[in-house]
Amino acid sequence: MKKRNLLKTAAAAALALSLTPVAAFAQDVTLTLHQFLPPPATVPKHILKPWAKRVEERTGGKLKIEHFDAMSLGGRPPDLMDQAIDGVADIVMTVVGYTPGRFPRTEVFELPFMMTDPVATSMAFQDMVKTDLQNSEYGSVKVLGAWVHGPGVIHTKNGVSKLEDLEGLKLRGPTRVISDLLGELGATPVGMPLPTIPEALSKGVIDGTVIPWEVTPAIKLSELVHNHTEFSGDEALYTATIIMVMNRDKYDSLPEDIRAAIDAESGLALAEFAAQVMYDYDKPGRDIAVKAGNNIVTLDAAEVARFKAKAEPVIARWVADMESKGIDGNALIEQAKALIKKLGG
Repeated sequence: MKKRNLLKTAAAAALALSLTPVAAFAQDVTLTLHQFLPPPATVPKHILKPWAKRVEERTGGKLKIEHFDAMSLGGRPPDLMDQAIDGVADIVMTVVGYTPGRFPRTEVFELPFMMTDPVATSMAFQDMVKTDLQNSEYGSVKVLGAWVHGPGVIHTKNGVSKLEDLEGLKLRGPTRVISDLLGELGATPVGMPLPTIPEALSKGVIDGTVIPWEVTPAIKLSELVHNHTEFSGDEALYTATIIMVMNRDKYDSLPEDIRAAIDAESGLALAEFAAQVMYDYDKPGRDIAVKAGNNIVTLDAAEVARFKAKAEPVIARWVADMESKGIDGNALIEQAKALIKKLGG
């Protein structure tokens, strides 16, 4: 009888141990998310951190996503994609064009006056990732979300109210395609990641930049330049492609329920959410410039038509470049336009 009681006690103790937080903790997973923007910027504050929280909640606390903003894990913004591939970070968010020419098909969404509605364009980008780009361009990583920002705006020290005003201006360009566009429009493009803009403006390295309104508060741009040029009509001068990817081996190694939680909050849901948030935050960014008394010019239809005509060689060069890589650039343009129209643009 005494022996039986001892066995019961041992079994009860083993059961209790299996239910303690220590055992649960052994199943927990922590992932790192690395990106280049400061914590108060729209993307980390209103997109990445809410997204991570939703994923964590879906796992019932089994997953923790640690955020490393402003390149705090080291390196430069152009290094982010390789950091995901090499496992330096588990997840990264980056501008695709920070690695010029490496993801050529993706550039179709950055062509001049391609974007109409940023949410529809983001959904088109994500759709193309699902059907083609995940395998053709992003096979070394798992794409979690692909989107674009709102309409690109020209921000300068001296102002741009017509095409000729761009002549000779040193303008920061975020990607290869957009820098080519700036050069064709008469400016001198200077490629650099967004975080370097304030210092470059202060030192006179550049006379201005092209970025959407949404991110201007993060770098206090409305204090650094006081002239802003918008474009009337349905089509934006440009947009840039943004992507969040995960180390492929890390994703594949996750427990099935954690992968399912990540998948449920990724893909089209993330693309649509991220694009809408960035577009919504264009207005607060613009309001800061208005409140500061800055000069905001909106080019009329006739002037926009001049910009469009001047931009045509950029598209032709991109198509030729794609052909040299064995890619049908014209077909990609038609596919992208059809998807944007279908999805609401």
